[in-house]
Amino acid sequence: MLNIADTLYDWCRAARPFALATVVQVSGSAPLPVGTAVGSVSGGCVEGAVYELCQQIVADRGTPVRARFGYSDDDAFAVGLTCGGEIEVLVQHVDPADQPHLTAALETVTQGGPTALAQIIDGPEHLLGRTLTLLGDGSAYDGTLGSPDQDRAVAAEARALLRAGRTARIEVGGDADTCPERLSVLVHTHAPRPRMVIFGAVDFAGALSQAGRFLGYHVTVCDARPVFATPARFPHADEVVVDWPHRYLERTDVDSRTAVCVLTHDAKFDIPLLRLALGLPVGYIGAMGSRRTHEHRLHALRETGVPEDRLARLHSPIGLDLGAYTPEETAISITAEIIAHTHHGSGLPLTRGTGPIHQPAPDALSSATRTAA
Repeated sequence: MLNIADTLYDWCRAARPFALATVVQVSGSAPLPVGTAVGSVSGGCVEGAVYELCQQIVADRGTPVRARFGYSDDDAFAVGLTCGGEIEVLVQHVDPADQPHLTAALETVTQGGPTALAQIIDGPEHLLGRTLTLLGDGSAYDGTLGSPDQDRAVAAEARALLRAGRTARIEVGGDADTCPERLSVLVHTHAPRPRMVIFGAVDFAGALSQAGRFLGYHVTVCDARPVFATPARFPHADEVVVDWPHRYLERTDVDSRTAVCVLTHDAKFDIPLLRLALGLPVGYIGAMGSRRTHEHRLHALRETGVPEDRLARLHSPIGLDLGAYTPEETAISITAEIIAHTHHGSGLPLTRGTGPIHQPAPDALSSATRTAA
């Protein structure tokens, strides 16, 4: 859907009701992926049939319709996919006046901001096509899919997908105590990959860049020493930068999803870098070093005027206590801490916890209460 956000936003601003056709399931060698919306859903071979459905939905303000299209062996000229695949399309009527949150989400997309839009594509007929939107860091959401429990469950999943910049179909509900109605929800996302900026071209950075790339981060390795900061040494990094760490951080773009990992272990790099990083709105800041190094580092940062509330943001020594020794094990330790911090996890073994394994973030619970009120 968000692939045509400009067009949809224009229609919403004009308060113009429209029909929206979204590819909700693909099998075989169908030409376009799940989430593709109006304009071209199949590369040309079923557009006429979809257009007729759209006209009917707009004229009747009817309930959403799911239609399946595939290749017909009996009639090569029948409506179908000559490529041999199959697609399923959800066609729904959209009145912008009924969904002001949709207009706000589309505006955010057109401005390049992070956005997630959850759309019910399978479930009870009266819920088909309903949407819920998350903007920015996803800490709050708007719209409703049917019940506060369903909204919270979908918002938590959508938040994770937004951080990863992935569009995906999720299943929620089916629990008699919380969400009795089983729903299939397509979460459309618009977001660049979150950034992981690794300072220090050391062996640990090589393993961490690989782990970060695996988790969906756009990974940058930065070091002031050109002999160490080379693409050949860091093949999993998206970019390798030769510059003084604090100078690079001053000029690069960061946001609330950015993870800053300081592995330089050298005060002449660490102190100016951390002093700057602790004042930026990044999601995670960690620094490598022993506990003794950490205490010296805190003392030096205090002497430069960094206040205590900013120092409290620093994860040092970096990583969770996994007993890690090798660069690869240390990378898992660091990324585990980033995941726990990002999702408000305890970092404890699941065997020591109680209740649901997947918990929405505290800020999501408060926003859900506001939304449902």
